[in-house]
Amino acid sequence: MSNPLSADPIAKPAPGAAVPLPTDKELVLKVIPMPADCNANGDIFGGWVMAQVDLAGSVIPARYVEGRMATVAVNQFIFKQPVRVGDILSFFSSVTKVGNTSITVQVEVFAEHFSKQRQYVKVTEASLTYVAIDDFGRPRKITKTED
Repeated sequence: MSNPLSADPIAKPAPGAAVPLPTDKELVLKVIPMPADCNANGDIFGGWVMAQVDLAGSVIPARYVEGRMATVAVNQFIFKQPVRVGDILSFFSSVTKVGNTSITVQVEVFAEHFSKQRQYVKVTEASLTYVAIDDFGRPRKITKTED
């Protein structure tokens, strides 16, 4: 007989294990990294992934800001698994906070390996903050509060 107290009801998948895609976030970007984006070990440069996360993270805030904005903070950035050339990367985003001049979003990145299509591995997650700016680069008020 199994002990119900020993089972973790919120068990995390093993590193590299296939996971379902999120249903509470919006798919904002899909991209396939190419050989020019990798290091000598065949893994994709972290900086390349960070640039893609910044682009993906800006999609939803752009709807609120309705004008110029800038990335003001990378609050958290976690690389969970390496990304390889040819992986199909899916970037999901959601707003976590809307302030007077800024918006914070959570971005999760999932890799679908060509050899294991429809099996996704979470490779990166990040939290970024964007600020609405005027023509002179000064923060400006966000008037739109929801999508």
